[in-house]
This record gives sequence, C-alpha cells and structure tokens, in this order.
Amino acid sequence: MRIHILGICGTFMGGLAQILKESGHEVSGADIQFYPPMSEHLENLEISMVKGYSLENLPKAELYVIGNALSRGNECVEYILDNKLPFKSGPEMLGEILKTKKVYAVSGTHGKTTTSYMLAHIFLDQGIDIGYLVGGVSNEINGSASLGSHKIFVIEADEYDSAFFDKRSKFIHYAPNTLVINNIEFDHADIFGSIDDIKKQFHHLIRTIPSSGNIVYFSDDQNIADVIYMGCWSNQIKINDNEIHLNYNKKEFSISNETFSLESLPLIGEHNFKNYICAILAAKTGGINVKDSIESLRKFSGVKRRLEFKGEHDGIKIYDDFAHHPTAIKYTSDAVRKNFQSKKILGIVELGSNTMSAGYHGDSINESVKAFDDVVWLDQKKVIDDANSYDTLDKCLNGIKTIIRNYDVVILMTNKDSQSISQPIINFLNEK
Repeated sequence: MRIHILGICGTFMGGLAQILKESGHEVSGADIQFYPPMSEHLENLEISMVKGYSLENLPKAELYVIGNALSRGNECVEYILDNKLPFKSGPEMLGEILKTKKVYAVSGTHGKTTTSYMLAHIFLDQGIDIGYLVGGVSNEINGSASLGSHKIFVIEADEYDSAFFDKRSKFIHYAPNTLVINNIEFDHADIFGSIDDIKKQFHHLIRTIPSSGNIVYFSDDQNIADVIYMGCWSNQIKINDNEIHLNYNKKEFSISNETFSLESLPLIGEHNFKNYICAILAAKTGGINVKDSIESLRKFSGVKRRLEFKGEHDGIKIYDDFAHHPTAIKYTSDAVRKNFQSKKILGIVELGSNTMSAGYHGDSINESVKAFDDVVWLDQKKVIDDANSYDTLDKCLNGIKTIIRNYDVVILMTNKDSQSISQPIINFLNEK
C-alpha cells in the first residue's frame, strides 16, 4: 500500500514510518521542517520526503496518515476532506499493526520513555527480537522503532490526543496486554481541562485490556487508585502493597518475601528506582525472571536528555534533562543534590510546556527546585517573579554567563531544543 504521512519528522510518526516500511508498505512523508537525527534516519530508510504542506507536492496515495500537529485549514487536510480520500491518525494506524502483537504499553505523566526503553532493553538483551516504538534516543538500542519478528511489542503510551479529528488519547488505540502506569498528574493544559479529564482517558484505556492482561501500578498513587476504582477487569500488580514492597534507601524491593537488590544498577534517583521496578515487573509478565532483568539492566546506561551528562567544561559538570512538569523537575533536582551533596548546583529551567508556561502549576514550580542553590529561568510568558527570570533566550544566556563560573554543577531542564541553551554555555566555558 502507498502511504503518505503528514507530519513525519516527529519521533512517533517517524518511528511509525519505519514500522510501516518494515511491514512492506511504500511510505513517503511531509513536514514543515526536517531536522536530524530523524531526517537522516528517514533518508537511510529511503523514504521520500517533501518539505511543507503545499497541495502541489501532495502525492497520490492509497492512505494518508495525519499527525496531530496538523489541523483544519491546512491545505492538504482540506483537500483530503473535500475529496473524501482515505485517512487515519498515526495511533490508529499503529493500532492496526499491533493487533497481531502482544503489546506492553508504558504510560504515565513521567518516566514513560525511560521505563519503555528499560523494558525493551530487557527483552532484547535476553535475545528476544521484539518490536518497539519509543520517544527519545537510547544509548543501547539502535533507533526508536522496530517492527521486530517476535510477538512482543513495547510502546510508549502517550495520553496526548491522536489527531484533530480524534481527540481520544493515543494510547486508546493500542489495546495492551500488559499496561504500566508510572503515575498520573495533570499535564497538557492545552487539551485537558482538569485531572478528571485525564483520569477518564486512563479509564477508557483500562477498558481495552483483556481479563487475561496485567496492570502494573503504584497503589499509593491516589490518581491511579481513582482510575482503578472506576473499573478494572484485569490482573492487578500493585506496587507498595503486601506483596510488592519498595525500600529506596536500601535500593531494594521484595516480592512475596523474596528480596532483590538494585544497588548495582547505574541510574540515580528515586524516580529511576521506580522506573526499574516497573520495567522488571512488566518483563516478569513476559516470562523474564527478576534476576535476569536486573542483570540486563546493569548494561542499560539510560536515555539521552534524561539527566544526560554533557561533559565537564572549565571544571563545571553540565547535565541535560528533559523536564516538562514540576514533579519531574523535583525528581531530578533531588537526585542531583543527593549525588553532589557538597557541590554548588545551578538549575537552568525553561518553562517550555503549555501547562508550565500558562502558570497552571503555581507555587509548585518554585517548590520543585529547592534542592538547587540557585535557578535561572527562561520564562517567555513571565510566569515566574524572580530576578533571575528572563523572557528571551538571549537575555537568559547573558544572565547565565555572568554567574555560571560560581557553580560546580549545572543542570539544564527543558522539553524544548536544549542545544540552543547548552551549546552557547559550553562554548562560553571553553573560551580561553
């Protein structure tokens, strides 16, 4: 089948393009701009790409897959609708492929990408040629997507909406056999009016899981508990109950009175400790025993832009973290403080997400950075009342340069293009 993807250069749609190509389809795509590494990856797959959405460049296809970045008024979208051409959302298209797979879906406000890659790494390291589609880039896994020859498929299950014509969350289309819910908090204020709207989507997701399926979740998360209370028909694997108990201080957990140590695993922070547990328990439902999963995770060094070390420059350690929510910022800041207890730490935080830049989180943003000695804010909508808050990138960079040499460790936290901040800082520090 000839398939044309509108909005192909994002991680999800680019990964879908690879899976469709591996499934035997002829794939082409369009986007406003093409940027590495995805543009290079698509070129290596020999996928024809068109820049922009001009109607004259819209090829004939048997199916158009429309990304959620496109909306009514787009020239190609209007043409497809006017001419009643066949179209689907990306998640719906993926969902059709997954009907032949045993799906392991990882959901939650935080930790989806890291936990998904942990789980995929466990299966792959155990010699199982699984399929997967995960956002971000892993240090151990080649590419963010693969069809795989095995029935198992690991998917990062996002609660964002599917397309302009399908406002259901993406994960509704995946019908998982095993679902991980890391946590549920309010996010995506551009599409959700309240936490209750998000809970409803998770409830719809749980309704798609078979009675033979599994749900791995933290029993002490009230929002998850609320969702489970709405109805659950599958096997529940509850963390922090009588059967599965965590001890973060000792880096260990117990299942039915058998205790396992995670002390040897490389990633720091309580959030990564919890990510490890979720991946291990999900893999267990796929037949991988706990000790083998732990052994595999010893070889997993993490995901790019998840507290990624960018080197030491002029004696200052630089880290890059994909932060999009106060809870995620707090997880990272606490982990960094615990790891560098005697060091002076500067946080650089961009209020990049729609929810953060709208000021929805209020004082919780300030509370989330208390582990840092000081913070510089890139705050283009002037949400933060702070002397170190700047409303343009240039002003922010100038402010950082005047103080950065007073610190031992610098943590950059943004869900936008981090290199626009990190690279000028690194160049400045390396100047002689």
